[in-house]
Amino acid sequence: MSKTLQTTPKNDGFRMPAEHEAHEEMWMAWPERTDNWRYGGKPAQQVFVNVAKAIAEVTSVTMAVSAEQYDNARRMLPENIRLVEMATNDSWMRDIGPSYVVNDKGERRGVDWEFNAWGGLVDGLYFPWDRDDQVASKICEIHRDNHYRAPLILEGGSIHVDGEGTLYTTEECLLHESRNPDLSKAEIEQILGDYLNVEKVIWIPRGLYNDETNGHVDNLIHIVRPGEVILSWCDDENDPQYEISQEAYRVLSEETDARGRKLKIHKMHVPGPLYIREDEAGGIDACNSMERSAGERLAGSYANYLITNMRIVLPLLDPAYDGEAKALLEDLYPGYEVVGVDAREILLGGGNIHCITQQVPAV
Repeated sequence: MSKTLQTTPKNDGFRMPAEHEAHEEMWMAWPERTDNWRYGGKPAQQVFVNVAKAIAEVTSVTMAVSAEQYDNARRMLPENIRLVEMATNDSWMRDIGPSYVVNDKGERRGVDWEFNAWGGLVDGLYFPWDRDDQVASKICEIHRDNHYRAPLILEGGSIHVDGEGTLYTTEECLLHESRNPDLSKAEIEQILGDYLNVEKVIWIPRGLYNDETNGHVDNLIHIVRPGEVILSWCDDENDPQYEISQEAYRVLSEETDARGRKLKIHKMHVPGPLYIREDEAGGIDACNSMERSAGERLAGSYANYLITNMRIVLPLLDPAYDGEAKALLEDLYPGYEVVGVDAREILLGGGNIHCITQQVPAV
């Protein structure tokens, strides 16, 4: 039985754990949206399978899939990956799934944020988004976990937490007019504190260049461990990413986390720059809100990796930088296995491996 609670996680003694803490399950959602994924999602489906397989070796995976695609997904996925029929509008599980909170008694609950497809009627990427907005509560139902409905429009990819009271986000996203225009920065911080039990919010000005999510933080940085972050980096002064990375570095360098630690920052070079090719743009149904034309700059980032149960699943995006990214992660995560998956197809849809996954913590 799964109840919607009227209290808050903070009052109930729950906190959001860091991604490097233990996971029981990983959720994903099957891609098939023809105005986002080329050729009806067929190339992307194969990559989602590859990501799911890489995760399933260390963490149980559940894939949400539509009734129409159920048989196809079941044929493509190995038997050890659970398939659940669930209606969605697209397949960005990080943003539509629940943010889980835990307490020190071994209990777990979900936080269900309001979802408006990255901008609602102001600059959202599709309409309707009602099915996506139901996903978090459905996942909590399946796991029989109680959950909270938070009074905030927020996507999971727009926040990172260190599990020790610090949350990282971008002003570009959380303060965007298309999210919560009636709330002040202080009020947003208050809600994040109440629903994730964080004590400090570190605001980075902007997210990755040309990121259609209004600058999700998970495309710009990743938390290695409390007090230590990876930052997407660019050395080319003529690249618009250069100034964004410099600005983020300045802000992070001057910050301390909730425990008073000065931040240690590791620079991770962005791939590319990468652009949509003519042949890739050709297989996508035209739509008004998602820019999928040839020559469009892709928001490619190695920081969009997933940590799960002593394994890192890293998007491979550019032979010129893939090896460097993998080596950095192997250095920063001793004892972890770093597994690369060719992820350009996910990037063509607007995100990457972190964006298409959502963990359920082990308790």
